[in-house]
Amino acid sequence: MKTTIRLRVLSSLVLLVALSACGTPYVPPPPAIDASNKNEIAEVLNAGFGGVTEKYIEVVTAETIAIEGMRGLGSLDPNLGITRNGPTIQLTNGDTDVVAFPTPDADDIEGWANAAADVVVAAQRVSPDLRKADSEKIYEAVFDGALSNLDVFSRYAGAEEARRNRAKRDGFGGIGIRFRVQNRAVTVTRVMADAPAAEAGILKGDAITHVDGVSLSGLAVNAITNKLRGPTHTDVNLTIRRGKEGRKLTFSITRTHIVPETVVEARVNGIATYKLTGFNQDTARSLAEKLKKAKADTENPVKGIVLDLRGNPGGLLKQSVKVADLLLTQGHIVSTKGRHPDSLHDYEAGGSDLAHGLPVLVIIDGKSASAAEIVAAALQDRERAVVIGTSSYGKGTVQTVIRLPNDGEITLTWSRLMTPSGYALHGLGVLPVVCTSNERDEIGDIIDDALSRSLQARSRFQSWRTPGVQARDRRNELRRSCPSQRRSTDLELKVARHIIGTSATYEKALALSAAYSEARQP
Repeated sequence: MKTTIRLRVLSSLVLLVALSACGTPYVPPPPAIDASNKNEIAEVLNAGFGGVTEKYIEVVTAETIAIEGMRGLGSLDPNLGITRNGPTIQLTNGDTDVVAFPTPDADDIEGWANAAADVVVAAQRVSPDLRKADSEKIYEAVFDGALSNLDVFSRYAGAEEARRNRAKRDGFGGIGIRFRVQNRAVTVTRVMADAPAAEAGILKGDAITHVDGVSLSGLAVNAITNKLRGPTHTDVNLTIRRGKEGRKLTFSITRTHIVPETVVEARVNGIATYKLTGFNQDTARSLAEKLKKAKADTENPVKGIVLDLRGNPGGLLKQSVKVADLLLTQGHIVSTKGRHPDSLHDYEAGGSDLAHGLPVLVIIDGKSASAAEIVAAALQDRERAVVIGTSSYGKGTVQTVIRLPNDGEITLTWSRLMTPSGYALHGLGVLPVVCTSNERDEIGDIIDDALSRSLQARSRFQSWRTPGVQARDRRNELRRSCPSQRRSTDLELKVARHIIGTSATYEKALALSAAYSEARQP
């Protein structure tokens, strides 16, 4: 049975005495601890350390992350140091030994959470900087330290940031506007259709001067956002200045549940383009609704679909699966593989192709990541879309969110993404059939160059599709065949529309994709 060492109190600084009958160093008990403060800290750290050790994609011990977390206190006071010294953890302040604590077993999560909490409280006694830091600063320092050696996508968010993250994913109580602050004026830049602000009569270009009688002059964006948002079914009163004449208007608006828009539609010459800016809980539903309306528009029939994923950083995994499923009728979409049993999934298509077989183009760039890459890879592998642009970001890992007792959260990497053809997205990304890196002037030349070298392209795709995770040098070498860039010009849209408008070109590009995916399918 594992025994958790309970730390006892001592009122003075501790010196290690390495004498006992059996040769084991004697460790005096630590200084007195404020139990209420310590218990609160230990509860949060226990939840965080436990979540990380249980769910991280690689094996990690409570000891490893706890010691790194304690060392994270140095970000608040560089004089503080942590040393593992045999069976003890030594806290130092400059050249002075402050206190030593006995070390729990490597996998004793609760023991290490208590030890870290004791170190925090002891450090507060000798460090003015730590005494001035609020609890959020302490948690941020410890968790940033604990996660620092894992990967760049595992991170901690304090309570306020975590609430913003949840609002992006799940929505919030609001009125349905976007605004910008410029020259101390809060100007409405977008009004969501059918949202409370639109129904009340708020217009794009209106300047908001007061919320509930409080002037917005000089307030930061976050402070303004907090005033506009609130519980659903509550009222907020806005004072508006409208037009060049500065006409003053007042509105009383009832907040409702708002999910940020992530799908914007545009149509040019019968081609429907859907710009996806992210993947939140409403993305698939919104795209499905727009696809159905477009297909039902007999007066302006749609002849092709473009999914513009440039700059899309990703979002909810299941939403990306649903988006891909909107354009597929069968087949594999993506697999996730991690250490935790709940991270193992195979997602299959079972939709009804809302585009009804129309040509589909997907545009990606160097900032298309994660969920955006799932959609691009699935539609390309399933021979449903032609992908153009530049190599995508290559974020092929999935993060889970661990909510903590302080209302903060840890975003933790817990699985890898595997495409239908078997390759790992991480560090590699998606390779377009038509590469637009190193922009040239003639659209026809870009397309002809990509499609005329079919043997080279198939060889490159076959190398790209090597199953599993390839070595970093090899991934970098492959990515150089179509350098990853951030694209915001009209070039890619013009290329996409040209390909859709020429059926022979579309079929040739699609066949080039099919050539290698068929070779990889079981």
